[in-house]
Order: sequence, then C-alpha cells, then structure tokens
Amino acid sequence: MKDIVFCSNNCFVLYSAAVQAKNSENKESVPALPQSPMKERPPKAFHQYSNNISTLDVHCLPQLQEKVSPPSSPPIMFPPAFEAAKVEAKPDELKVTVKLKPRLKAIHSSLEDCRPPSKKWKGMKWKKWSIQIVIPKGSFKPPCEEEIDEFLKKLGTTLKPDPVPKDYRKCCFCHEEGDGLTDGPARLLNLDLDLWVHLNCALWSTEVYETQAGALINVELALRRGLQMKCMFCHKMGATSGCHRLRCTNIYHFTCAIKAQCMFFKDKTMLCPMHKPKGTHEQELSYFAVFRRVYVQRDEVRQIASIVQRGERDHTFRVGSLIFHAVGQLLPQQMQAFHSSKALFPVGYEASRLYWSMRYANRRCRYLCSIEEKDGLPLFVIKVVEQGHEDLVLTDTTPK
Repeated sequence: MKDIVFCSNNCFVLYSAAVQAKNSENKESVPALPQSPMKERPPKAFHQYSNNISTLDVHCLPQLQEKVSPPSSPPIMFPPAFEAAKVEAKPDELKVTVKLKPRLKAIHSSLEDCRPPSKKWKGMKWKKWSIQIVIPKGSFKPPCEEEIDEFLKKLGTTLKPDPVPKDYRKCCFCHEEGDGLTDGPARLLNLDLDLWVHLNCALWSTEVYETQAGALINVELALRRGLQMKCMFCHKMGATSGCHRLRCTNIYHFTCAIKAQCMFFKDKTMLCPMHKPKGTHEQELSYFAVFRRVYVQRDEVRQIASIVQRGERDHTFRVGSLIFHAVGQLLPQQMQAFHSSKALFPVGYEASRLYWSMRYANRRCRYLCSIEEKDGLPLFVIKVVEQGHEDLVLTDTTPK
C-alpha cells in the first residue's frame, strides 16, 4: 500500500496505510470526509494535518506537459573587420564603414578583474560594434542655374517666357545702352526725339542744375559742350563732369568718374583723384540713387515742330492719349478757309485717341480723328472703333 504524509508540529512523518486504519479503529478521531459519490478513480493520496484535525481527500493533480521552448534563432554573424576594410567605396557614392571592436581577453593575474560581467543571451556573448559613415571629399560641384535651366529645357516640363527684347536706347553722354544701375547712371530720360540721357549723367554735368519741381535745366547746353570734350579715363567724347578745383582741366563721364575713384560731394561738386582730399570727408557722397521725380526741361513746341517737319518717321509720336499719325498739308488757296484764330485744319491730318466708350460705362475704345475737304471747307471725321460692334462714323463741319 501507498504511504501517506502526517503533519505534526511542522514535521512530516511517513506512515503506512495499515497503521492508519488500526489507529482509526481504536481511538476516537474525527470522522473522515464522506466519500465522493463520483465513480471509482485511481488510488488517492490522503493528507492529514494536525492543526485542522481533519483528513483531506486530495486528488492527484494532473501533470502538465512541459512547454517546449521555440528553437533559438541562429547567431548573428558579423563580417570580420579586415573584410569590411577591404570594401572600397566609389568616389561619387556614400562610403559606409563598419568597425567591430574586439573583446578584451582576461589577463590571469593576482589582481581581481575589475571588468563588469559580460551580458549573455542564450549562451552567446554580446558583441560591441559601431557604424562609421565616411563621405569622401571628391571634386563634386553643385549644378549652376544655367545647367539646371538646360536640363529642364530638355525635359520640357517648364514654360519659359519669351526673352525680354534688348534695350537699344543709348545715352548721348556716356554712350552706354539701356537703363543703368540705380546706384550708378540710373534710368534713361528722354531729351529729344530718339535722344536719351542717363539721369545722373545729366545731373552731375557742370552746367546742369535742378529746380524744386525736379526739372533739369541746361541739359542741351551740356550735351553740345560734351560733344567736343574728351574723357580723361576712356578718351571718348561726351564728357561733361569736370573737376571743381580751379584751373583743373580734368573732365570725365559720370560712370568713368566712379571708375577713376573721383570724390563726389553733397553740394553736387566733384574732385578728380589728383585733387581730392586724403581719407574720408564729412560731405562726401557715396550713394547716387535718385527716387524722386526728375525730368528734362525742354521746349516741347520746338520738339513737335521738328517731328512734323520730318517726312518719313519710323516711330510713333504720342502725347497723352493722343497718337499722332499724319500732319496733312494746306495749299495756298485753302489757307483762307482752313484756319481759325486758334488752330489750323490741314487736310490729311490723322490721329487716334483712346477714350471712354459711348456704349459702356467702364470701357475704353479707339477714336480715329481725321480732317477732309468737302466743297472747299474742312470736314471733321471721327470713326469709333470698338470690339464687338461695327465702326461708327461721325462727321461735322466743326471740330466741336
């Protein structure tokens, strides 16, 4: 028969089942727990505890199957350091170098090893490693804007506007084309028909002065003198900016004076490199930008007369919203009827004007104005040209 365990004073003693049956017959003991009405089962183990003075019927606990641990993953293999060093990166690629730090070997000596215990993972020691990224110093140049534009042009992915037409207007003083820098010759001003001058080229001329309204006086006088003067820097005609020192004959273009390092002052005077003071000066001017309204004072009546006298014109003359096309002519027998106390009415005169529409409140249209002859008297004709409508012709014997 099987042995049972008896607990007394926290000590365990083994007895046989027969002794237990004998003691239970002779002595009074606490009755055993009633038998379970369950069917017969495998033999049971009885445990008695003295502190409870009772017998417990404890069934055999089922034996759990041991969980099988999953197979360990294969160890990670790192390439040796000497193999990684053999890999050479191309000059244009990213170079990645992996360095493995070898583990220090233990030195057997009388001294205690102060190294901390190495970590373990499933029987394998950890390896310390680091990654070092090395970018080679090659002769790589970033693409410039012209190369990028050329590449985008080949792809055809962008729309490039038409190039701005070149400005062929030329300054009659310094002979440079187009508008100049703001802190330099500045913008071009109209001096006469097809005649232009830079603002600072005219402003810094010796004869020219500026009024409070912004008008430049004597620009034509300076131009006539400059046509006979040679620049000391570039040796070309048109120089109008002279040295302010008495009896100094050095004269320059405005742009050449800046290149020659002349000194400009706030009172609109200039000294050549031979006579300028050494060092800095309180009244020295180093910024030439002009943002105020400046224009060339000119005789517009004489200018219009010179335009009218020219037979063939390759340009369009415009005054405000009035565009001048043809001046016409007057014969001796027409002089009596084709003029008034204030104006002349030449036959063949033609001009166009942009003005408010007669049909729409917020729209402009084109009016063609001309003078014709009818029965020996002037006939004023106005043709209204408006998009979406037929041309409307208005005629009368007076311009009003």
